[in-house]
Amino acid sequence: MEFSYNPPSSPEGTMSAVYLLLLLLPLVSAQTYHWGPCPTPKVQPNFNLQQYLGRWYEIAKLPASFERGKCIEANYNVRKDGTIQVLNSQFYKDKVRVAEGTAVIPDLREPAQLGVSFSYFTPYAPYWILSTDYTSTSVVYSCTNILYVFHIDYAWILGRSRFLPPETVSYAKELLMNEGIDLFRMKATDQSGCKDD
Repeated sequence: MEFSYNPPSSPEGTMSAVYLLLLLLPLVSAQTYHWGPCPTPKVQPNFNLQQYLGRWYEIAKLPASFERGKCIEANYNVRKDGTIQVLNSQFYKDKVRVAEGTAVIPDLREPAQLGVSFSYFTPYAPYWILSTDYTSTSVVYSCTNILYVFHIDYAWILGRSRFLPPETVSYAKELLMNEGIDLFRMKATDQSGCKDD
């Protein structure tokens, strides 16, 4: 039995690689990916969900294809069934867009390691609260391993108000970097000209 192999230098192999790159380019440009498995940062000790509930405004983030607008915020509330309702909103293409998801605490021994899903058809993605004072700032991290060859990660700095002092944002970034999270692509979220309820 013979196997055939098209080396990358062949026209067919080169074209396949080009097509694959063109398909992945939009996803890659809107995400942050790295070689190797996800880091495992420390999370908020003694996390108190009740204190965390309510509205949080996005101050800064690593790129996410599902967040391209401005005035981004998240609102967390407990449902009657014990799951957590997650309402994310953003102003994008001249209108407010809202996405409703569900958060759960898979392991009650680690309440700061939540899982979040925005569809019945997708698994819960990690949503780890690394640090929060509950009243002004929260630092959140999420990472998904892809066959343990590379990972896609997200990080958010959230505030109870639309704007945080620069030193608070610097502290949050330092916390993420100390956990081995690359912030090269982190960008501030535009919270100017937003309307509050």
